[in-house]
Amino acid sequence: MTAFWIAHVDVKDAEAYGEYAKRATVAIADHGGEFKARGGRYKQLEGRDRSRNVVAVFPSFEAAVACYESPAYQEALSYARGASERDLVVVEAG
Repeated sequence: MTAFWIAHVDVKDAEAYGEYAKRATVAIADHGGEFKARGGRYKQLEGRDRSRNVVAVFPSFEAAVACYESPAYQEALSYARGASERDLVVVEAG
C-alpha cells in the first residue's frame, strides 16, 4: 500500500534549504518516492500555517520510513536544520 510524506515548512535560509532540497530529491527518488506537490498555491483551513507544503508518494509505508532513516536523507536533512521549521508526517494510504 502506498504512503505519503506530508511536510509543512517555513524556510529561514533559502540557500541552505535549497541544498537540502537538492540532496533530498535524490534520496527520495532512490527510495521510489515521487513528488506530487512541492510548494505551489494553497489555502490554510485549520492549524498552523507554514509557507511551503510538500507531498511525496512512496510505494509503501516502509519505503517512506526507510528513506527518512537513510544516511543520504539524514545528510540532506542536516542542511534543513536551522534553515527551516518543519513538520513531517508519513501517512499510509487507506
